[in-house]
Amino acid sequence: MDVTLTQLRYFVEAAAQLSMTGASVRLNVAQSAVSAAIAQLERHVGTQFFIRQRSKGLVLTPAGELFLRDAQSILAHVEESLDHARGETQSVAGRIRVACFSTLAPFLLPGILSKLREDHPALEVDVIESDTSGCVAALLSGQADLALCYDLDLPEAIATSVVDTARPYLAVPPDHKVADAASVKLSALKNEPFVLLDLPHSRDLMLSIARLGGKEPDVRFRSASYETVRTFVARGLGYSILHQRPQHGLTYDGGKLATVEIRDDVPELKTVVAYLRTQRPTARVRAVAQAVRHQIAAAKAARS
Repeated sequence: MDVTLTQLRYFVEAAAQLSMTGASVRLNVAQSAVSAAIAQLERHVGTQFFIRQRSKGLVLTPAGELFLRDAQSILAHVEESLDHARGETQSVAGRIRVACFSTLAPFLLPGILSKLREDHPALEVDVIESDTSGCVAALLSGQADLALCYDLDLPEAIATSVVDTARPYLAVPPDHKVADAASVKLSALKNEPFVLLDLPHSRDLMLSIARLGGKEPDVRFRSASYETVRTFVARGLGYSILHQRPQHGLTYDGGKLATVEIRDDVPELKTVVAYLRTQRPTARVRAVAQAVRHQIAAAKAARS
């Protein structure tokens, strides 16, 4: 018995969901079909890929983890071959799963999805919002085909394409002493309370930038929510360092805050489209990457 593409697809989806039931829902087939296909695949290869836990779902075995990347690569290569046969002018169809860093999502995703719906109406896009670690985990587990995130401590297994760079800025209350300045040194705020955007990897970057002021930042408040941080700043609870820039200075509760450029030599943060290094970008991945670049260019044009 030969290994089939259907078996590989069912295996990859079961690995992504860690559930036969979840895979069957995603694939729109009976659970028994998924279970049978994976059992046949395991018998053919002579290796168990999953440990079945009756009430806890599936756990990939070491052999399953190794086979997962190969199976993903095979399916991606087949899809790429079919894309070439159809021609790039044909509208991209099917489903793609995109992981997106949570603070980037409200700025970029709506425009990206609208552009994809306009250019590729037959393309179904599923979105996962997470932090950097979650985006990486989604790629490595097969839960996402590509990720839109910052280039922060990404592992070697992840390939990236830079789509934007952002220089950090100071967010301060509108009545702050530096609110009307074009730019200031970080040392001008070294004795003031700091509001930290508290996300994995991001928090270390923000703190390292704040330390350039010559003192350990006085973190009074922290939040994993970008908008909560902005609201705290607008209420006068401290200053913050951020990268993404809304089109206006208003917060959810109607408050205002000012943005000031940092005069110090601070590192820029790269926004990247990321995917597994072992997988060649498919037409779906290329379509999403194109929509990302379009939205970033549109956002820059709106700000200028």
